[in-house]
Amino acid sequence: MTADTPWTRWPSPEALSRAGLSRPRQLLGRSVRALVGVALLWGAFRSGHLPPWGVAAAVVGVLLAGLVVRGFFRTTLAHRLWPSLGLLAVLVALGLAAHAGQLTVPALLLWCACAVMALVRLPLAAAAPVAALSLACYALSHHDNWPVTGATAVGLALAGYVLRLDAEARAGALRLLAQERAARAAEAESAALAERARIAREIHDVLAHSLSAQLVHLEAARLLVEQDADREQILDRIVAARGMARDGLAETRQALSALRGELTPLEDFLSELVRENARAEVTVSGERRPLPAEASQTVRRVAQEALTNVRKHAVGAAVQVHLDYGQHEVTLAVRDFGGTPGELAASGGGYGLLGMRERAELLGGSLDAGPHEEGFAVTLKVPA
Repeated sequence: MTADTPWTRWPSPEALSRAGLSRPRQLLGRSVRALVGVALLWGAFRSGHLPPWGVAAAVVGVLLAGLVVRGFFRTTLAHRLWPSLGLLAVLVALGLAAHAGQLTVPALLLWCACAVMALVRLPLAAAAPVAALSLACYALSHHDNWPVTGATAVGLALAGYVLRLDAEARAGALRLLAQERAARAAEAESAALAERARIAREIHDVLAHSLSAQLVHLEAARLLVEQDADREQILDRIVAARGMARDGLAETRQALSALRGELTPLEDFLSELVRENARAEVTVSGERRPLPAEASQTVRRVAQEALTNVRKHAVGAAVQVHLDYGQHEVTLAVRDFGGTPGELAASGGGYGLLGMRERAELLGGSLDAGPHEEGFAVTLKVPA
């Protein structure tokens, strides 16, 4: 049976195993099997017409039936059709032997068990004839009341099919649970990778800029020493490198605080950023609220880059920093008044507006930079 149709499809391994069964249901199944075994033994011993060797043979038959049922469970779990059918044939034959020995109750129990197990654990194309044969043996050997016998046979068939549907429903729930767990694991892995990427960007934005700037100043100082340049020129380069190291250390601490979730309020950060510039002004509009860590860091980095470029290319210019909390996004606008238009875009200093634009786009935002009426403007928008 290779065609995948409802009639030839095996029950899933989850349906054939005890996976997902609650402890009460497992105890109930074991209790039913124990009661059937006790009923078989009781049927053998209560028959007073059997000689001792007959009773012994009946006990051996009960034990053999238990081993056959155990083997049937294993072969069906492995989806082995012909061994499973062979084991059911053995059970039917044991029922016929019991019936021939006038052990009616054990025979009826064996045939009913064959019908139910076949419907629960075999493909329907194989289960239907096996169940029909077993129930026919039951009806023919128990024909005192045909309506009751027929109703019992139909009830057993329905019970077997209902148990099959219940097992498949349980298996479906287990598969959905496994898929949900896999999806959660994938989501957690994706979040971890995104966090690693964020940390990498923080390290690059802070350390790469600071170290490269220090290297430039120190290399210049080395060349000046080799050329026997003026002492003041050499000291200027060393002092500049020291300043870059100090600024890099401060920004590294800020980045570590951000990664630990210890960010200062964004408004306080912007005010501190422009504290040394007497002509700088910070304004905030909209309803203030905490921002996601990545959005908050992007706003801080863009503000740092924009003000660094103002200090380099518009010395002494007035600066306006405006932060607006919109309903679905936050907007940062940094404008200087008095700088030379166009120089900032060509300089590429600081962390680099190109890198800031890429960071904003990763969040689904945008960054615009260019000359405006009297100077230069940088406008950042990020969803938040």
